[in-house]
Amino acid sequence: MTAQGPRTRLKGWGGVGAMATACVLALVFALLLTCTGSQGRNPASTTGQSVSHAEAVRADEECVDPEKQTLPPDAADGPTIAAIKNRQGEKRKLIVGVDQNSYRWGYRDPNSGEGGKLEGFDIDLVHRIAEDILGDPDAVQFKAIPTDQRIPAIKDGRVDMVVRTMTINCARIQDVAFSAPYFKTGQQVLAPKSSPVEGYDATLADQEICTAAGSTAYSTLEADQKTGRLPASADIRTTVPNQLDCLVRLQLGEVDAVVTDGALAASQAAQDPTVELKGEAFTTEYYGVAMKKEADDLVRRVNRILVDFRADPADGWQSSYTRWLSATLGEDSSRSAPPAPEYLRRS
Repeated sequence: MTAQGPRTRLKGWGGVGAMATACVLALVFALLLTCTGSQGRNPASTTGQSVSHAEAVRADEECVDPEKQTLPPDAADGPTIAAIKNRQGEKRKLIVGVDQNSYRWGYRDPNSGEGGKLEGFDIDLVHRIAEDILGDPDAVQFKAIPTDQRIPAIKDGRVDMVVRTMTINCARIQDVAFSAPYFKTGQQVLAPKSSPVEGYDATLADQEICTAAGSTAYSTLEADQKTGRLPASADIRTTVPNQLDCLVRLQLGEVDAVVTDGALAASQAAQDPTVELKGEAFTTEYYGVAMKKEADDLVRRVNRILVDFRADPADGWQSSYTRWLSATLGEDSSRSAPPAPEYLRRS
């Protein structure tokens, strides 16, 4: 996190009331920070045409369409899945890195019992994966991890996978393997309704912008500032471990705007009626399930599960969208629906 002292005043959009709300919000999520609670290569796909991630992923500067660099679906068990199934007793669970602070994606509902039950769109998908692999949707050990720890947690074997609004991009596919996309979004600006900021444009000049450390948002701002797309005077030094911390800083008047995925920003706006999305999304991005690069059988299995999840009219992608996201993103899910998946093939 970049160390910056708080400003001497709130920016005229809530005063003491906003400060009190922010403090309560920060305290609640601090108390919830503790969450209760790897892997090999699969035999060749039944098509005989797929390649492993290690064979297919090229240098970052040659990367094109990273969301298409995933393996074909396959329901077969391989060494990674076998290792998960062979865990004994209470440890026979899928270990998944998630968020617990992203409203309607992965968050703890304080009204769902002691400690709060993890709920949201990403959590629904995790339960679906656990049910397919282990026969029990609740055979999951959730591990709450900050944004910049998603890749280290996978590489170190602390989790089997990460399902945490994680964008598939060229830099990340050098370190982890992704499933096919399960959600489409794009970066957007979040700011107070009274703010002069109008979107991702010249109105961000001289404004302090908050992003999550290790996020696509930060890397985009950094690159755009070098090319001149983002005003050079925009201050992008403020980064935080978890995206919700940006909302708290915005409420406290410590920053002027937040840049994050539009899907997350919409949920944050739903939590605080004094802020709103400014302008349209200025990137196109896709969320994927992240796993170890060597876990080819698990990647194929997750892609098989996603095919079924998208096609299930009763308890699949659309029903989860309606339940969790329609209130913030709108009833029409077509803009958020993942594209028809494309998979790696031998050339």
